[in-house]
Amino acid sequence: MKTPSLQRTLARSLLAGATALACLTLGACGSNPPQAEGGKKDSAAKEGKQPKLEKDPELHKMLPKKIRDAGKMTSVNNGSFPPYEIAGSDGHSLTGASADMATALGQLLGVKIDHVTADGLPSSLTGIKAGRYDFALGPIGDFKDRQKSNDFVDWVQEYVVFAVKKGNPQKIKALSDTCGLRIAVMAGGSAEGVIKEQAKRCEKDGEKTVRVQSYKDQPGSVLAVRSGRADAFFSSQAPLTYFVKEAKGTLELAGTGERNGFDDLYQGAVVPKDSPLREVLVKALKELIDNGTYGTIMKKWGTTDNALKKPGVNLGGEA
Repeated sequence: MKTPSLQRTLARSLLAGATALACLTLGACGSNPPQAEGGKKDSAAKEGKQPKLEKDPELHKMLPKKIRDAGKMTSVNNGSFPPYEIAGSDGHSLTGASADMATALGQLLGVKIDHVTADGLPSSLTGIKAGRYDFALGPIGDFKDRQKSNDFVDWVQEYVVFAVKKGNPQKIKALSDTCGLRIAVMAGGSAEGVIKEQAKRCEKDGEKTVRVQSYKDQPGSVLAVRSGRADAFFSSQAPLTYFVKEAKGTLELAGTGERNGFDDLYQGAVVPKDSPLREVLVKALKELIDNGTYGTIMKKWGTTDNALKKPGVNLGGEA
């Protein structure tokens, strides 16, 4: 299925030729950013290749035998979580901070990490639980309800804010300012649950409800704001910062510095419940932090403020 030409045109306009991503999550439809297609690289990608790491024999031995024998493992992604995940149209190529982290992890573990783009977060989580994918490097939001089926190895901290039109015409300063507004969110994400609860509070208080618009991918949500179909996009600050930068002065962030319905937020890799991969990833990510690779990648992609001093397991709380 191809994305309609009008949507592709608007997406190119929104992201100034760098993120024409209207159907990114689906992997095989629509345009993709140049760095995913081998075209002009963005400024982060121009900083050169990261140094190759030596294989750690002890970590390699900790991998499940099936992975050691195959010499590779499969990481599933949602395709539309820049600057972490930027998927190519072939459904297998990936760029971004997570792609660089996967390269470093693969070198350290002595295996190749293949990337597969799934149709949305629910499909990714279900596929990991069912064993169709070995893991997702993410980062994916870690919450108690998700820990029932999978384990999380958290490697970033996140904040949830709004992307709005330049000048913030609806004067959104926090979650409480959204009654009566049209708010775009990612379908199946934690922000969707929070904004739906806010809609109920608005109704209970006698105010107009929040009109929640759920999209499969982040580019579609940003496009809704840019085109005037939504008043704001409610999502993680790191990717929204990326989109605002690429929007060339037409968008800005709102609601920063507020909890916006969340406690401390952690995001990370996802593995099947009680999988031996959990401890492998904890040790491997710690080594990447200790040897400076993690810090270099986070700086390259502008996510230093989201960095953790050490990885943790199932750090997330209630959504």
